[in-house]
Amino acid sequence: MQRLFATFRNFALALGLAGTTLLAQAQTPQPPEIAARAYLLLDVTAQQMLAGKDIDMPVEPASLTKLMTAYLVFDALRAKKINLQQKLPVSERAWKMPGSRMFIDPKMQVPVDDLLSGMIIQSGNDATVALAEGVGGTVENFVRLMNEQAKALGMKNTSYKNPEGLTEPGHTTTARDLGILATRLMHDFPQFMHYYATKHYAYPGTPASNGNNRNLLLFRDPTVDGLKTGHTEAAGYCLVATAHREVPKVGQRRLLSVMLGAASENARANESQKLLNWGYTAFDAVKLFDAGQPVVTPPVWKGKQSNVKLGRPEPLIVAVPAGSAGKIGTQIVRPDPLVAPIAKGQQVGTLKIVLDAQPLNEVPLVALDGVEQAGFLGRAWDALRLWIK
Repeated sequence: MQRLFATFRNFALALGLAGTTLLAQAQTPQPPEIAARAYLLLDVTAQQMLAGKDIDMPVEPASLTKLMTAYLVFDALRAKKINLQQKLPVSERAWKMPGSRMFIDPKMQVPVDDLLSGMIIQSGNDATVALAEGVGGTVENFVRLMNEQAKALGMKNTSYKNPEGLTEPGHTTTARDLGILATRLMHDFPQFMHYYATKHYAYPGTPASNGNNRNLLLFRDPTVDGLKTGHTEAAGYCLVATAHREVPKVGQRRLLSVMLGAASENARANESQKLLNWGYTAFDAVKLFDAGQPVVTPPVWKGKQSNVKLGRPEPLIVAVPAGSAGKIGTQIVRPDPLVAPIAKGQQVGTLKIVLDAQPLNEVPLVALDGVEQAGFLGRAWDALRLWIK
């Protein structure tokens, strides 16, 4: 998973802007009937939205809230504010949490590693509150951090009122925002994604019967390795699921589904499986350029080099309706003339991808190598040439 998500570049932008709106303009296969209030299917590898229904409708996230709680805990671990072996106290508030539980109590000091397992695998509300207090000091302060992080990630229609997801007025999100959060979670913290793929866990001294991961797809589909379930009476049965499958000439291709408001635990798994399978069969993944391969090499003026290579540091892959790879076209939009200096990694243009002349996606092109400014004589000579031109 780490290798795949090292290629990810701000999928939130693709969801909020180009990826969602442009793909909708191209003729795409119609998804199957999905029995849920709202859903979303993303091709994470291609950074495109493949299908969706009511993706901006406000919904209760239930325990999908814990994706954001985990994001902040992982961030605290990365910043070394806490560590996995560190033991956190269990407050009365955590102990008395209703709903799904890890079954910890105030007599315990529980390692962060186990609390993460309790929150993610068992969906324990008690573990969630213990982590929130351990990272934020208080639940209230942690919720403030959750909302700040949601804004920073571009989750424009999300408002958190608690860290665990129990029903509370104003505690809402959308399928689109959950897609942004899930893809950023996987990209930013690949080293912690093993928690979401773990099928069984029980803390010593707690009921082993409580130890199964509630994501049924982990037991049904070997390509599924996450992410999180949720359920309250108001939210219905919810599931954010992700799968990775090997594709010839592309490598691992990852899809992610967001299923909200299904009728039962089994239904959310069935509908998610149906949507993922459809995404893999209805769309082909096509590699247009390898990582670091120049898409174009335009001339540069007033630089120590006469041209610059523009491309992407990761493979450039698109998702198209099955059998339509031959209809892909590209158009490069860039400033002209290009004048040095140009920094490595600097965006210098855009690759517009079309399918049968219809807009499909837009991908920023960056300088694969930097171009330093030439000396005085070189700059003067190019200035003259540009004036004549």
